[in-house]
Amino acid sequence: MSNLPATGSIPGRRAESADARQPSGQARGRAALQGLLTRHSIGPRWMVAPGPSMAQLRLAIAAALRAPDHGKLVPWRAVVVGDHDRDALGELFARFARDVGKTDEDVAIERDRARNGPVLVAWIVHVDDTVDEVPPHEQWMCAGGALTNFLNALHLMGFGAKTLSGRKCAHPAIRDAFCRDGEWLAGFVCIGTPTRRPSPRGADDADAVLTCWRGA
Repeated sequence: MSNLPATGSIPGRRAESADARQPSGQARGRAALQGLLTRHSIGPRWMVAPGPSMAQLRLAIAAALRAPDHGKLVPWRAVVVGDHDRDALGELFARFARDVGKTDEDVAIERDRARNGPVLVAWIVHVDDTVDEVPPHEQWMCAGGALTNFLNALHLMGFGAKTLSGRKCAHPAIRDAFCRDGEWLAGFVCIGTPTRRPSPRGADDADAVLTCWRGA
């Protein structure tokens, strides 16, 4: 018969806290989870320099590559828009605005959006509809999961970010400036140092989206 205490406490020793007994890896995991639960999008108006360096962007991309990817297709890629290319992008944005009938004032506003964020990254998706084992919706899910990991990694490094999309991403001039045949421009990720704490737009309710299947 065992002489060990039934509850795991050792006579003559002060009881250790649960945290003290936890492996350091679990403690790090809890800290990372708490960090993820504080992530919210930060608009460009609340960003200042510096943005992430290329080394930090590579680290965030490494996190993006950990997203589930059936078939290891990697149906996405990221393109950094350098400072010296913002004016050219602004002219593409202005062309879109004129083509959809915006006023001169709105054209100027659209042009200025090419300056959003100290760092700007285009997120591009390639869906291969010839792979029967990995249907298009799975490839889009992979690209979205990769983008989420990218944003989460940036947040954990202390940066704010927001993905901006909309109909201009489908404008031929803008799309063709970034995409190869068969690719989609999903959006632009603006990244910088936040000037205010990220805040939720409303209360999250896990029970609203988590249910148990009751059978057919």
